[in-house]
Amino acid sequence: MSHATKPMTARAGAPLSGTIRVPGDKSISHRSLMFGTLAVGETRIEGLLEAEDVLATAAAMKALGANVRHLGPGAWSVDGVGVGGLSEPETALDFGNAGTGVRLTMGMVASHALTATFIGDASLSRRPMGRVLDPLRDMGAEVLARAGDRLPLTVRGPETALPISYRVPVPSAQVKSAVLLAGLNAPGVTTVIEPIPTRDHTERMLIGFGAHLEIEQAADGERILRLTGQPDLKPQAITVPGDPSSAAFMIVAALIVPGSDVTVRDVLLNPHRTGILKTLEEMGADISIENVRETGGEMLGDVRARHSRLRGITVPAERAPSMIDEYPVLAMAAAFAEGETRMLGLHELTVKESDRLAAVADGLAANGVPHEKGDDWLTVTGGARVNGGGTVTTHLDHRIAMSFLVLGLASENPVSVDDGAPIATSFPDFNDLMAGLGGRIDIQAEDAA
Repeated sequence: MSHATKPMTARAGAPLSGTIRVPGDKSISHRSLMFGTLAVGETRIEGLLEAEDVLATAAAMKALGANVRHLGPGAWSVDGVGVGGLSEPETALDFGNAGTGVRLTMGMVASHALTATFIGDASLSRRPMGRVLDPLRDMGAEVLARAGDRLPLTVRGPETALPISYRVPVPSAQVKSAVLLAGLNAPGVTTVIEPIPTRDHTERMLIGFGAHLEIEQAADGERILRLTGQPDLKPQAITVPGDPSSAAFMIVAALIVPGSDVTVRDVLLNPHRTGILKTLEEMGADISIENVRETGGEMLGDVRARHSRLRGITVPAERAPSMIDEYPVLAMAAAFAEGETRMLGLHELTVKESDRLAAVADGLAANGVPHEKGDDWLTVTGGARVNGGGTVTTHLDHRIAMSFLVLGLASENPVSVDDGAPIATSFPDFNDLMAGLGGRIDIQAEDAA
């Protein structure tokens, strides 16, 4: 799949200063559209992330029979068809680069008696889908896929899905959510066992829409989820909080650019998503959280970050599920932290939009940052100064692009990325918001690729 490349360069300048709101949380945005589709009646959504990944999910929900309408900036309406009411799509469902969207939608359709084909861009087509598809097969779905369970692939649901009991082998909110979404249209009780808890947006939204979900917390930390199938979900009014993964780029930039003072408003503070804030605070970051409040079962607040003298720490493996998407930008903070920062339990990074672990290591090398990489760990040895001056290969990965642009805002020499176009998949206003804070990011002329 070809696209117009967008080389970009970030360079040091004045301190970053100001108050901003980042786009709505991507995880909640995807799920809002899906649960609105599975409810009967109109779900109203405010603050939806209008990025390519989420718009792909919106188009897929429309193809599955929902009446999805754009009402204004961030405002959407979904007239749902109810659990069991999905229509067979007339064409393939194109998810572009949206890993969350494609995996959760596979769960939705796998328990319906219909056939759907899933396609994506070059990056998504390299990503493995087997961890999601295996339990869906157990529920009766048939899958036609090329080697390695990669896109393009076709899912055909059974006449009646089987409720299963499934222990998630590797911590993954996407796998858990796909099984629960499939379980909605399976008679009886579908059980998901999480040895290590992951982000719980799906559980919160299931309960909010009226599903019967029992959550048991075992003494050893294991979570057992029991979902009763075929409920009548009730439409909701949803306000999507700011995405903490997007906020992390602004927060880290403020911490490493001397003299900076930045506030990010309305950030989601779900405890399964705040690992990056906890880690930065342990590194000595000057971070405060104000105006904490609740909306739609989720906590949010305003995060203020000021330039700080950071120190290296060891980030434990058990924290990875709460901040897996934030490790690339954490590595940028580690580059400016005195001493060694050791990040453990990073295997999940290797199967994201790119092999993020390898991409981060290569980018650090290109910019003169000492580091070591293992199969599931990364060590960064930082200091007060980073040379910079390198060009980073993004591998069509939005988080790699944004992370190294953040590095360039504080480096001795400018840092370039080969292609910033994928940033639009999750954070289309990244450049404008960073410029509003005083960040210097230049976009070169686009080239057809």
